[in-house]
Amino acid sequence: MTGFWARSVAGLLGRPGALRVLAVIALAALYPAAGAIGNPVFEGVATCAGSTCHGRAEGNGAVVRQDEIATWQEPSSPSGAHSRAYAVLGGRRGQQIAASLGLGNAQSAPACLGCHATNAPAGQRGAKFTLTDGVGCESCHGPSGGGWLAEHYALPATHASNVAAGLTALENAKTRAGVCLDCHYGSSKPGQFVTHAMMAAGHPRISFELDLFSALQQHHNIDADYVQRKGSPDSVRFWAVGQAEAVRRSTSLFAQPKFAFEGAFPQFYFLDCHSCHRTITDGPQRKLTFETNPGRPIPFGNPPFNDENMIMLQAVAGALAPGEAGAFQTAARDFHRAMGAGPEQTRAAAQALASRAGALSEALAARAYGDADAFRVVAIIAGEATSPRFTDYAGSVQAVMAVDTLLNALVNEGRVTQGAAAGIRGDIARAYKAVEEPNAYRPAEFRAALKSAAGAIGRLQ
Repeated sequence: MTGFWARSVAGLLGRPGALRVLAVIALAALYPAAGAIGNPVFEGVATCAGSTCHGRAEGNGAVVRQDEIATWQEPSSPSGAHSRAYAVLGGRRGQQIAASLGLGNAQSAPACLGCHATNAPAGQRGAKFTLTDGVGCESCHGPSGGGWLAEHYALPATHASNVAAGLTALENAKTRAGVCLDCHYGSSKPGQFVTHAMMAAGHPRISFELDLFSALQQHHNIDADYVQRKGSPDSVRFWAVGQAEAVRRSTSLFAQPKFAFEGAFPQFYFLDCHSCHRTITDGPQRKLTFETNPGRPIPFGNPPFNDENMIMLQAVAGALAPGEAGAFQTAARDFHRAMGAGPEQTRAAAQALASRAGALSEALAARAYGDADAFRVVAIIAGEATSPRFTDYAGSVQAVMAVDTLLNALVNEGRVTQGAAAGIRGDIARAYKAVEEPNAYRPAEFRAALKSAAGAIGRLQ
């Protein structure tokens, strides 16, 4: 080491952060930025797994935990689900689904790899990239060879400069929702849409709630350093924006004929599974498989669009964005009504509803959040106007997840004590019990438990 590099290294060694800067110099040599921005390379999980980066066995790093890979690999907990995503394709269920659909080996089927792995294009795979990593770091954080790998922890790099170099800004609620929804609802990208045929073959039902899912996957500490770099996250904002983006995504896809239909039939993935998949009997004492829902003005017996996120978004709009609430409610009712009119009317109404959901997302992302917001949303979710809409399993699951995540937010913010929350969790547990098994869903018990939990939360305000 001679000349400029020797003098530079000698000078750096005596300065704070020197080792970090030296590591960046080494990384820059391995992954030159030239050409990476326009054609970003996916370098693979191993690139992040060094013991001085994110591969420590113990979370004791000075800036970030540095045990993020261990959390991602956790073998049995929800936090390790992304690392297991590829492996499950080789299991019994994955192979059965692929065989039923004629996909060949599930672990090489494009229809599966779009969500069960970081399925980077062949020309954008680095030396350490492997599909067997499953849903790796770069699925969420963006391709590291785009420029941010070599600088994302160096001084004077900032979070803003890392984002400018290609790092995905997951602290932004809309950005995070978009990334998660690609697989946890679907997208128009290759291999990222779960069809009704896949579900008929055995694929699990898709459900999503941004704040809860974020908590299950969290691998970082929200400390003073995090807040200084990225701002203080707000659970209510993440939950609310997540609901708005879910409605926008679902209706935007449904408005496209290539997704809305599968041959001569509607794409049943979009519809409420449990309006049809209930016990069918033939006898003098009928057992209805369709329950009238005041938010769905559709002909009796028509399978309804799955409106679990619409119900939640209507509740949050009434509490946090009242100026948008009326227009959204009208658009939602018009959409359901169009379902009984015809495909063209339905697609037009879906586009209008997607637009209204987008406006709500913008409003919810931009507004400031206060101490009373979570209380207001919980009250509306379990209130007289919303509760009658919990006639179906999917909407009820969303409601109990919402009350649960909002109660956690109140505890984390110091608005509700751990002891007070513990007394409410019994009612929340009963609500979860009522939706534990789809075929044994008990709407009346669910509504009673949710109302009791929400009432107890409201009395703490």
